[in-house]
Amino acid sequence: MGRTDSLAKLALAYGMHLTRRRLTPARSQLKPLLEMYAADGLLPLTPEEQEKHPQLIGCINCGLCAFAAGRLARTRLPDLASSYARLYSRLGDAADDVDGEEPDWEAASAACPVGVPLEGVATMVRRLAVG
Repeated sequence: MGRTDSLAKLALAYGMHLTRRRLTPARSQLKPLLEMYAADGLLPLTPEEQEKHPQLIGCINCGLCAFAAGRLARTRLPDLASSYARLYSRLGDAADDVDGEEPDWEAASAACPVGVPLEGVATMVRRLAVG
């Protein structure tokens, strides 16, 4: 009897939950989410970055772009290509890599076997590092 009673209570609670969800308007959780992660420096991607994201995450860290465009500051270009997906506390190091003398982004992107648009990655890293 106890098990049947528990299942009936669970079914009633779930039915009330579904009814409540249909009757109350959905509230956006975006603002609380952004506020919660703001202290960690996490920023949302812009719509343009979201559109390019499948291309940007293809880096396999092979290093061919570094041979084509050289190295700047402290971060190697292969590390730059995937730096936006890493610890945000170290993103400043990658952003420093794209300051100053500009590497040949076109040559670096052309050397990439998976076609990562490195100039787009550098732009994203600069924006995310500034916060």
